[in-house]
Amino acid sequence: MTATPTSNKGFAHGRALRPSSKVLPEHARGHNRSLVLQSLYRSGRRSRADIARETGLTRVTVSALVAELIADGLVVELGQREETRPGKPATLLDLDRSAFVIVGLDLSEHSTFSGALLDLDGAISARAEVALAGSTGDAAVEKVVALAQQLVDQATVPILGIGVGSPGVVDLGGVVLSAPNLGWNGMPLQSILNARFGLPVLVANDANAAVLAEHSFGGADSDAMLITIGHGVGAGLLLGGTPLFGSRFAAGEIGHVVVGTDGGAVCACGKRGCLETWLSIPNLIERLEGEDDAARTAALREAGQRLGIALAPVVGALDLSEIILSGPTELLDGPLMAATVETLRSRTMAEFHGALTLRMTTLGQDIVLRGAAVMVLSGQLGVS
Repeated sequence: MTATPTSNKGFAHGRALRPSSKVLPEHARGHNRSLVLQSLYRSGRRSRADIARETGLTRVTVSALVAELIADGLVVELGQREETRPGKPATLLDLDRSAFVIVGLDLSEHSTFSGALLDLDGAISARAEVALAGSTGDAAVEKVVALAQQLVDQATVPILGIGVGSPGVVDLGGVVLSAPNLGWNGMPLQSILNARFGLPVLVANDANAAVLAEHSFGGADSDAMLITIGHGVGAGLLLGGTPLFGSRFAAGEIGHVVVGTDGGAVCACGKRGCLETWLSIPNLIERLEGEDDAARTAALREAGQRLGIALAPVVGALDLSEIILSGPTELLDGPLMAATVETLRSRTMAEFHGALTLRMTTLGQDIVLRGAAVMVLSGQLGVS
């Protein structure tokens, strides 16, 4: 089943994920609608008066917006609140969390495209996957379309939209500017999927999607950096709750930053000593294979030191409070992470950055899928 198609709102520079205050009159209706939805999405079971107090909107405005949202099938009345005070009890409202599903696609793995149907809280109700089998270019796009079709066919309630986490550099219009492993250069993936399914579609870099998942479902701070470590190394950034994309949409592309001045292995990009040569999972596994415990620990610590060297200037420049790692826990959580923390603390100002938190994600392998859902929630409803 599909919902009535709406335009792709996408992300915009300078737009925080979670609205929290009133806005200019020309933007008021959509913004205020998002304020009401955000109040219910995060807190649930609120009366119209509760929402008015939390958002600063008038009760008349809230009542009109709630009536509209009930008509749209997004909000439901739960019944009256039990009151000990005299007077008519208030009617409680909540987001109808089962009214819509979201199609989330994760294209970040080298051998398989995976997807899921998710509810508005990010819970997965169905899964599907397609083997990549070395496909590139238009053949890889056909597999993305086939994967999305499998999930669309499984939906039993209206689909709010399709979110896609893709490797490579992706602009705000969902064009994959460069994804070498998939043979995509200027691939208009968002437009292709929108034309095929008639649904709102949002496509973003997989690391940018992942940091949105941490912000919404993993408890990340509003200033955070998430490092994805897999076949490559990338990062997603939030500053003040606002995604950071960069002037050429390549913010967070740290895998091909050279770390240190002592050389290192030759990278696929042609340079020597890129962070990816030290830290990508295939390179780590190759370095650890056949080694004893002492040598394995030394290799993991060196990889962590190189990560710390790459991150220290970013932490110093942006005053980040939290860095999150996403990747195989058995490799990252231990000597590698400890060495990263030690290197960061030795290379930044302790009085400002000594409290920096470095941790593993709590969202596991579904982080990109759930981030894709957040993209749709933020783009279509203005909530996260």
